[in-house]
Amino acid sequence: MRARPVVTTVLIGAILITASACTAQPSAAPAGGTVFPDEAVSDAIAQLPQESVAPVTAMRLAEGLIPPTNRWFSGLVFGDAPQPVFPLPLAFSLTGAGFDFGVPTVQSGADTIAAGPSTDVSAAFPTAVTTTVVAYDDASVTIELTDAADTALGTVIVAEGSPLVSFTAEAATTITLTTPPVPASEDGVFRTTIAEREYGMVGDASVDGSRLTLQDGDTVTWFAVPDGSTADELGSSANPVTGVTAASAISSSEATTSLAYATEGSDDTLLALLPHQYDALAAPDADACDLGTYESVYGTMHLCAGRELAWSAPTVDPAGALPLDGVSDSTLESIRAQLALDVDAPEELPDDTYFGGKALYRLANLLKIATELGEDQAAETARARLVDALSDWTTADRCETESTRCFVYDPEAKGIVGKVASFGSDEFNDHHFHYGYLLYAAAIAVQDDPSLQQRLQPVMDLVAADLSTDGGSSFFPDQRAFDAYAGHSWASGYVPFRDGNNQESSSEAVAAWNGLALWAEVTGNDPLAAEARWMLANEAATAQAYWVGFDQEQSVYDGYDHSIVALNWGSKRDYSTWFSAEPAAKLGIQLIPMSPASAYLSGDSDRITENLAEGASQGYDVQFGDYMLMYAGLRGSDAAADALTQAQADPALPIDDANSRAYLLAFLASEAAR
Repeated sequence: MRARPVVTTVLIGAILITASACTAQPSAAPAGGTVFPDEAVSDAIAQLPQESVAPVTAMRLAEGLIPPTNRWFSGLVFGDAPQPVFPLPLAFSLTGAGFDFGVPTVQSGADTIAAGPSTDVSAAFPTAVTTTVVAYDDASVTIELTDAADTALGTVIVAEGSPLVSFTAEAATTITLTTPPVPASEDGVFRTTIAEREYGMVGDASVDGSRLTLQDGDTVTWFAVPDGSTADELGSSANPVTGVTAASAISSSEATTSLAYATEGSDDTLLALLPHQYDALAAPDADACDLGTYESVYGTMHLCAGRELAWSAPTVDPAGALPLDGVSDSTLESIRAQLALDVDAPEELPDDTYFGGKALYRLANLLKIATELGEDQAAETARARLVDALSDWTTADRCETESTRCFVYDPEAKGIVGKVASFGSDEFNDHHFHYGYLLYAAAIAVQDDPSLQQRLQPVMDLVAADLSTDGGSSFFPDQRAFDAYAGHSWASGYVPFRDGNNQESSSEAVAAWNGLALWAEVTGNDPLAAEARWMLANEAATAQAYWVGFDQEQSVYDGYDHSIVALNWGSKRDYSTWFSAEPAAKLGIQLIPMSPASAYLSGDSDRITENLAEGASQGYDVQFGDYMLMYAGLRGSDAAADALTQAQADPALPIDDANSRAYLLAFLASEAAR
């Protein structure tokens, strides 16, 4: 049975529903500066060149806020015009006249599951408006709307997991709705039905047909009514969210996430759970979230009333070594022979953070295998090349005299950027994918030679801080890519898309947090280690839940013809990649780089077989064939032994640049010996 997230607690009103399993309780949200406070990074940042490698795009962001790249709502901030965003169960868009929102209609096709922007409810102000994000936190965003005379009309708040949109006036104004709300049976509740979806409305506004009149300080809140409920039943709980705070805890077996939804007066509000949060609830727990359901591109969402959501995912132990105990002498000899060839193979190390990071990751694994096997000469060769390359990357002022293998600090966008861009990394795309490889390589190097820590740490800590700062920083956003509510990361920096943010390589995201956790361990950074382990557990769980192991019985997959999703967005899910139409690429990008922490992909041998039936339909002599063969080995020791035999018999098997034949053999031998 495959590992999957377990929802352990849900606060519904004043009742705490707890699953039978004993779990760590979430700690308070980290105090300011818990992970990479300003004083821990300011000196190192001052040593880097200060430069925007690419011009920073236009921002609709209040002064003093850290630019929120890689967020679900980043499209509201960056670019020439705001893009739609998807705080599920809603879709929300800013328009030149005001804003639109609604529950998007899901359409499942053979290759795509889509639910684009919804304009069910359209709110317009008397004049054209401009918008500015004036606050954001772990799951909510606040946008100020200003009229043509530069008068602030008010603020609108939306949040992940909330079916509510609330507007608070900062001046007397009117709002015109496309469909007039009518009084519901419950006093003070209005309702309207649009495209068979009921919406409710509560608040201070004076209602005259389609026209709402608000005075300074008045608030009006709309809410989407789920299937199985009514506006009358939900109106008393439709209290506007004023902010969301995430907290996390890690134990030996579980990583717990808690999201606290603040409201005025600490009243309950309406909260919607994604499938990965809800799936493990059993009666009576599930009965507590019985206010109705919404269909979303990620599956059925369940509505609760309360102020807090909390759930747990199984921990994934950070790993940088393959256990080779029990591997036969003959197999070890074949690994040794291949190791010598791989270490001696000439290799030009790339200059960018992605391919350069992959090359260092490969060297780190060769070094680790060599030391485990006692192959001193091979270890020395791998070590020398790895340390030399890391020395380039961690020379703080290298970009002042060189244009490759070096970092700058972008003082406008607030982050660490490699001078040679790849895949839009200068616009903050894919930083976790790239930097995870570098952090892993640096961690293995320091494990091998602790004296390297002092040399590598100043710059590598900045690389880590770019991804994992937590507690309010002047230099970096908190947890740049990771989304606590969604349970996974987002890869696009500025999000210039109508489909929301996206993430393709779930496995490289998992590898990022594994590398981060290993770096935290070798540098003795306990707060960073706890945060990295929390992100690692959640990313692995959602990789299974939404990319490679989703529940095919969910109705959202009716009509979808594949057993994996290769590219997940805010509003759609595609069997496609950014770089190839081949089935091998679509599966392989969910496996790369098959690190020592890849056991999260195992557990359901039938699903692995099903995924490989399409991904490896052309055999393994294709791009990412090495990773698919390693994936085949996760079905059990016999399958791993068969895959090892196949790898040994196929010297022409393509090997990815983050991999080596020696590591491939060692990985499969390790699995076969379990």
